Amino acid sequence: MRWLDNIPLLVLMALAAWMAIAPITPEPHLIEKLRMLSQGTLVKPLDMFDLCLHTAPLVLLAVRLWRQFIAK
Repeated sequence: MRWLDNIPLLVLMALAAWMAIAPITPEPHLIEKLRMLSQGTLVKPLDMFDLCLHTAPLVLLAVRLWRQFIAK
């Protein structure tokens, strides 16, 4: 996990924020895909990939913050 520790925190935060809100209009993909997941309509492989793509930076940021502040 040292590769994650080597990524500057500011860069990771910017990437996570951008991927969480991209595209801004008409609705962020992350919100759309989470809504689809809760309604049970997330069935296409492309939509599942899109959910993973937009969620991955947030997960990486959470792991990085956990390793930096909690795990030590």
